[in-house]
Amino acid sequence: MRPTRRILTLIAVLAVVPVAGTARAADPVVVFAAASLKNALDDAAAGWTKETGTITRISYAGSNALAKQIEAGAPADLFISADQAWMDYAEKAGSLKPDTRVDLLRNALVLIASEPKEGGSDPEVALAPDLGSTLTRILNGGKLAMATIDAVPAGKYGKAALEKLGAWDAVKGQVAQAENVRAALLLVARGEAPLGIVYATDAAAEPGVHVVATFPSDSHPPIVYPAALIKDSRNPDAATLLAYLRGPAARASFERQGFRVVGKPGASR
Repeated sequence: MRPTRRILTLIAVLAVVPVAGTARAADPVVVFAAASLKNALDDAAAGWTKETGTITRISYAGSNALAKQIEAGAPADLFISADQAWMDYAEKAGSLKPDTRVDLLRNALVLIASEPKEGGSDPEVALAPDLGSTLTRILNGGKLAMATIDAVPAGKYGKAALEKLGAWDAVKGQVAQAENVRAALLLVARGEAPLGIVYATDAAAEPGVHVVATFPSDSHPPIVYPAALIKDSRNPDAATLLAYLRGPAARASFERQGFRVVGKPGASR
């Protein structure tokens, strides 16, 4: 083959073969999310991946741990907290992308018990003035499973509810604190704690427990899940994912798990 023809052939091949590095799959969107979101968010994220072809990488933990990891520079694109306080923390630390914070979901707080053994019966719990003595009787020396009461949102909500109902002093010595709400849920599901305080959505996701009482909404601060993009994120798909999570397709995933979706789109701050 003459040199000229050889050069023309090489040019033709290069025209149809992409140069290495010019085409690659989109980077996954890295999401830091409260542990209680796992079932619903996994489902919603799978729907988004099916629709867009872009994958997510989701890290679940207590909102307090996630907010501090983000502050320390952990590579995340999107943060979803189980309360406003830890999103406030991230915002004050300068970790959030301005004007991206929105309220996404609402939840409820419940008292759970493990499924009774064969021949056993459910504990009877009335959220009455004598709640402290009722819980002490049912616990019978056992533990009340809660997420960490001074840091994890579910634990803070639970302590606030027990204080409001006059039961905290009676049970505070029997509280088994777990690193996040899903860990508290497992203590009850495994029978390691007779009772626990978790979100309604956690109880719905675990067949080994059942709800014995629902705390009044005015016994604790409103349970709201805010979401925001992280300031240092350079992934353009993160904003698309956040918009998807606020849309009708993701709504079905959240509502199936018992979350209430915050209605009107728009920034909460």
